[in-house]
Amino acid sequence: MADYTFTKEKGLEFGLYTLGDHLPDPKSGKRISAGERVREIIELAKLADQAGLDFFSVGESHQEYFATQAHAVVLSAIAQATKSIRIGSSSTIISTSDPVRVYENFATIDLISQGRAEIIAGRASRVGLFELLGYDIRDYEALYEEKFDLLLQLNEATGPVNWRGDYRNPLREAEILPQPEDGRMPVWRAVGGTPASAVKAGKAGVPMMMAMLGGPVEVFQRQVETYRDAAKSAGHDPDSLPVAAAGFFHVADTHEQAKAELYPYINAGMQLTNNRGFPEEAFDQARDVRSVINIGSPEAVIEKLLHQHEAYGHQRYIGQMDFGGVPFSQLMRNIDVIGEKILPALRKYTKPS
Repeated sequence: MADYTFTKEKGLEFGLYTLGDHLPDPKSGKRISAGERVREIIELAKLADQAGLDFFSVGESHQEYFATQAHAVVLSAIAQATKSIRIGSSSTIISTSDPVRVYENFATIDLISQGRAEIIAGRASRVGLFELLGYDIRDYEALYEEKFDLLLQLNEATGPVNWRGDYRNPLREAEILPQPEDGRMPVWRAVGGTPASAVKAGKAGVPMMMAMLGGPVEVFQRQVETYRDAAKSAGHDPDSLPVAAAGFFHVADTHEQAKAELYPYINAGMQLTNNRGFPEEAFDQARDVRSVINIGSPEAVIEKLLHQHEAYGHQRYIGQMDFGGVPFSQLMRNIDVIGEKILPALRKYTKPS
């Protein structure tokens, strides 16, 4: 399963992602230990696996209020603790990592999980890790492009690798070990809000993971169209390139309850980690089916997910529902609803009859 393919027959896959934030609960002011937070993430992945979700991913952020800086280590534990769910990064900051080491780590995770590993390679929205890990922020774009290209070459190689670049010593007849279960792993390009990133992903002919924290569906629909147009112009078959969309997710009995349960955590978490809160009106606008923030009753969220699938034609959605110190009991309730209501609906309405 290492050379994982998406087909229309699978319908829309559903997954979860976490950034591994380690934040105090804004309602109680209490913060669990870093060890408990990491163990909760592993337990959440186990519950997602048992509920039949398709994907679970863990990100890295090298600053205060985060606990998964060594996200590959956490994913290794998840690989051992789960049986069927695919696992990956969300995302691996390839700009400040050695692509050889990243490939070795994820190939090992792939072996532990028997072919379930994926890499989502991104830049960094929080740039403090450049100084921490010894890189120059002025090389932000060049580092990413060079290292992402090397990661792709390592994944496609069928023998020793020869490579030369500006930000790493050359590779000369380098044999990269271990190799993943079936020789290759899915490698996605993480894309933010700029059309230029979508164009680069399309021209490279690689899967695109699209972050959508807020706004109308049509904005991100244009980004998907830009990606597919760029892929076609570069000679790639856009129908063979998967797209995934990621954003906030929470279900409750009503929109008001969903907002009350999630928004205080998102807003407080953004204030601590980004020095600015999250606009409350974005959560108010999420009542509209055209908003990309997937919160509300199960029925409303299903309608929104189906609307997005119709607009994007994407293959996977991954929700973030744990940011800002959200209590684990709340996350468990969401997993139950996803397994009991969300997944059956998505599989009924997005798989060809």
